[in-house]
Amino acid sequence: MRRARHRIPVWPPSTSCGPAPRRSSRASRRCAGGFDLATKRTRIEDIDKQSIAPGFWEDNQAAQTLLKERTQLGAEIERMEMPGRSLADVLEMIALAETEGDASFESDLTRSLDELDATLETLEFSRMMSEPNDPNQAILVINAGAGGTESCDWAQMLTRMYVRWAERHRFAVSETDLLPGDEAGVKNVTLSIEGEYAYGYLKAEAGVHRLVRISPFDAAKRRHTSFASVFVYPDIPDDIVINIAETDLRIDTYRAGGAGGQHVNKTDSAVRLTHLPTGLVVACQNERSQHKNKSKALKILAARLMDYEEKKRQSERDAQESLKQEITFGSQIRSYVLAPYRLVKDHRTGFEMGNADAALDGDLDGFIRAFLLDGECKAKGT
Repeated sequence: MRRARHRIPVWPPSTSCGPAPRRSSRASRRCAGGFDLATKRTRIEDIDKQSIAPGFWEDNQAAQTLLKERTQLGAEIERMEMPGRSLADVLEMIALAETEGDASFESDLTRSLDELDATLETLEFSRMMSEPNDPNQAILVINAGAGGTESCDWAQMLTRMYVRWAERHRFAVSETDLLPGDEAGVKNVTLSIEGEYAYGYLKAEAGVHRLVRISPFDAAKRRHTSFASVFVYPDIPDDIVINIAETDLRIDTYRAGGAGGQHVNKTDSAVRLTHLPTGLVVACQNERSQHKNKSKALKILAARLMDYEEKKRQSERDAQESLKQEITFGSQIRSYVLAPYRLVKDHRTGFEMGNADAALDGDLDGFIRAFLLDGECKAKGT
């Protein structure tokens, strides 16, 4: 029998870190850690003991939080153990095929290996997301930078890119605020992205993004460079309460932008909140009532305040310095070159993708994975 030519994934993953991946979304570097099944099982046992203790349900919210944690831990353990069982089945299939000399096993074996490989890729993504806020939903803010209309158009292209990325992952996306450009595109936009580990994925996108292309706004068809910045904040779960004093807020209302209709643009339903002690400003205009817009804006402000306080306490701020750089030449984390050649390159990891159209259509997992692996390896000193 001709043996199926397919890479059998290693289980458990290797502990080595290799050179930065280039031009392949399947290239990978693996670092040790993150699985720690024993710790997860011990935590489940601890929660089980608490759940049968007298008075466990006296604090209903705390009880629900613990049970939710147990469910999540159980699902994580199942995801971690499933590839090992699948690999054992595959190896048994290989042995059976070689013993019986039956070529009909080949197509089934190839399909099983493909599924196992995909499962390992997904599991490795989850393994790298061990920060407390990684499982949260995300708030993503895009601001146009140097370049006028060109940069406003680029900010709109980035907005579409992240919406398409979210759709690929079956995440829900809502636009909470938008300021259109003077001639085209958007000056800034705020997106709420709802999905498990949305923040864990999208934190890799924070920084300045650079576009090089033949300008559609230049009659001479010259090449232009545009910039836009991306900020990413973890959304605050409903069971976490951050108190914001009313005296620390300035609340402004205005008429929402949009195409119009029976309600939009006819009442001052849009809300802008300014947090006076920090100077943070958030706005929301997508809801139909002022009350709902204020509630959503407060939630976004709480997320930004939590992020603000965490950054103040950090001793190592290198990862955040890129967010404070000027949105212009020399500060970009990633370049999207559409002319004279087509290439998207992340300057932090060296990951490259020749299919620029696919990247702009939301195919970003290769870049995200390279960033997460790079950060994990640096944290371990490898």
